[in-house]
Amino acid sequence: MAPHTHEVVPVDGTTRYPPRDQELHRRLVYGDETALGEAYDAYGALVRAVARRVSGSAAVADEVTHRVFIELWTRPFAFAPGRGSLRAWLSIRGHQDAVARVREARAECGTARETAPEPAEEARTALHAFLAELPLPEREALHLACFAGRTYRQVAVELGIAETAATARLRSALSVLAGRLTGPPAAPGSPAGEARDEC
Repeated sequence: MAPHTHEVVPVDGTTRYPPRDQELHRRLVYGDETALGEAYDAYGALVRAVARRVSGSAAVADEVTHRVFIELWTRPFAFAPGRGSLRAWLSIRGHQDAVARVREARAECGTARETAPEPAEEARTALHAFLAELPLPEREALHLACFAGRTYRQVAVELGIAETAATARLRSALSVLAGRLTGPPAAPGSPAGEARDEC
């Protein structure tokens, strides 16, 4: 897509100004193609990075990125500016599509050969499936922290919430994931319990 003069938001965690979500959304609803270009310039690399991390495949990441932005263009009302940032929404959609693509590929392989998936692949798929099941506020916070490389302070700013609320969402999300991945809640001080405080 053609370059634009606006500031973009890189994946490296530096802070520059993204296009304003509400204005972009309004223009997308009215069919302004330049709005899609601006959204892609600002967030395309993030969506691709999330999809690549989930799938481990550059080709799948490119396919998922294409599908996510086609969805933004054809169904702009799927994104609601009042419920979170466009960056978080696109990141989550990229994550969901990549998980679905990995499952599809595994199902196709399963019909061709009856071999069990590698334990590491199985664990990774389970982790991303659990992420997709988190409540939206917690999922947004976790995506910004773990996939976009934001600190809890940056998460708070981008979601428009207090730092304590951002910390609470992250801790809650990590606690749920730890419980899903390890079974019964881990005792305080155990490695699993300590993992809840890390991303």
